[in-house]
Amino acid sequence: MTPPLLDLQHLTKRFGTTAAVDDVSLEVAPGEFLTLLGASGSGKTTTLRMIAGFEHPTSGDILMDGQPLTLLPPFKRPLNTVFQQYALFPHMSVRDNVAYGLRMRRVAKGEIGERTREALDMVQLGHLADRAPRQLSGGQQQRVALARALVNRPRVLLLDEPLGALDLKLRKEMQLELKHLNQQLGITFMYVTHDQEEALTMSDRIALMRNGRIEQLGGPREMYEEPVSRYVADFIGETNLLRGVVGRIDGRTVRVTVPGATLTAVTRRAWSDGEEGWLAIRPEHIRPATSETTSNRLDVTVKDVVFTGIVTRVHATLADGTSLVLHWPADDPPPVPGARLGVTWDPERGVCIGD
Repeated sequence: MTPPLLDLQHLTKRFGTTAAVDDVSLEVAPGEFLTLLGASGSGKTTTLRMIAGFEHPTSGDILMDGQPLTLLPPFKRPLNTVFQQYALFPHMSVRDNVAYGLRMRRVAKGEIGERTREALDMVQLGHLADRAPRQLSGGQQQRVALARALVNRPRVLLLDEPLGALDLKLRKEMQLELKHLNQQLGITFMYVTHDQEEALTMSDRIALMRNGRIEQLGGPREMYEEPVSRYVADFIGETNLLRGVVGRIDGRTVRVTVPGATLTAVTRRAWSDGEEGWLAIRPEHIRPATSETTSNRLDVTVKDVVFTGIVTRVHATLADGTSLVLHWPADDPPPVPGARLGVTWDPERGVCIGD
């Protein structure tokens, strides 16, 4: 296996009695796009700031290529940070903003010009090099901030919610551009966001943080399809959660009894017979049952039908009042509110998880 480029070992940061980051260990591979995802206060930004050198760990180590970074000041670390606020110098041109860091490092003049042009071409802004920041759109200013970081050729690029100030269309465009830059340059990206769609779009792996710890670490598809807890299932994407009792355990397959039915699901953890858990099913995996459907079936009452353009969302309830959402097949006429119907899904699409 390739040795990690970055290695966080039992990293902890306390502010008084509060553990903002609590014993986090994480390895990041060379060239990887890894996202720290989580709600406000989960510890993701504090973790990034410790890697950058802006916060000092209470305990634990940060290694790069096996060498400790923890005691190095930010300007001596082979990495750069891009923030949500662009912090461009308003009195300088785009070119001079990008070149500023190289001038401070007293790089040769000819090399400054070449590397600045190269960085602006990477973000497709070479034709705007003579403009002032105020003459650029928000998306273009963010690209300048990226170029200013890339021009230093860092081993690791740290990005702290850099797209948060952009409108939806620009944000989606920049997500793809960032992923392409990561693949093109081979620079390791560590990205902080609270936006789960952003994390799923760009990341090779996602570390979902909760209360200063990593709740689950894995690839986007794994995180979406095989959450390890109710928190992960609820945070990443939309899901239905049914409380039930686990029984008839056979390896990865379990039977979960919920009000009105006994259902089959898969699981990643060990269960005891009779233990309570949650059955998670994504709305897109639920479909109308036929008259022949006898297993993995739930009977529901339709409450609302909402057409969103892409899908028709059917909001329903079980007999005990539990809510259920499904995406209705595009070619079928949707049900009306008040209708009673059966729904089903393939057993491997239901995941049995704990709290």
